[in-house]
Amino acid sequence: MNFEALQVVLEHVRPTVVFYLGNIPITTSVVNTWIVMAIIIPLAYFIGKRVRTVPRGMQHLVEMLVEFFYGLLEETMGREGRKFLPLVGTLFVFILCLNLSWFIPGMLPPTTDLSTTLGFAIVTIVAVQLIGVKKRGIGGYIKHFFQPNPFLFPLNLLEELVKPVSLSLRLFANMFGEETVVMVLFILIPLFIPTPVMLLGIIMGLIQALVFSLLTVVYISSFIHGH
Repeated sequence: MNFEALQVVLEHVRPTVVFYLGNIPITTSVVNTWIVMAIIIPLAYFIGKRVRTVPRGMQHLVEMLVEFFYGLLEETMGREGRKFLPLVGTLFVFILCLNLSWFIPGMLPPTTDLSTTLGFAIVTIVAVQLIGVKKRGIGGYIKHFFQPNPFLFPLNLLEELVKPVSLSLRLFANMFGEETVVMVLFILIPLFIPTPVMLLGIIMGLIQALVFSLLTVVYISSFIHGH
């Protein structure tokens, strides 16, 4: 691929500024996130209003998802883990919808922007730390970093500091790479070849949302049960 073609690919996969709020640039990543939220929130409200004792339609899928995460949370944290479903489930659904938003014509998935994935990671890790403080108290939270051996304090602290970087880079790299590959194939072979890759993109988007949620469960569990 020549330099001009590479420039075309990068123009399609990198966020651009749409408008400014004062001196703050609002990029396509932010706007596209708002669009996805505008779709998800009314849809969630509609599904919630139509919950029936005997599930029908989308309720089947929602209940399967809830049962999956209930099983995962109980396996790692016991019955107590169920109360973290709103956090873990919301992360999964939101990230999955953002990952798959590239099927909306003209939309670049916000998760191909490192600022978006870093925002997710920071909010998630802060929430995990707050859960740790609430569960153990300030003293127990601090003591957590000295377990199982006081000499491991620097490593335990470094581990917490690295978690947002690891979470954000993992999600960003996979989604950016997937989008870039599809865009390159569309440029080189614009008809049928990119279609299987797009189908693979659905699987990739699902896996990355699931991995992010699973790691969140692991991080919470580390404060519930210790290292």
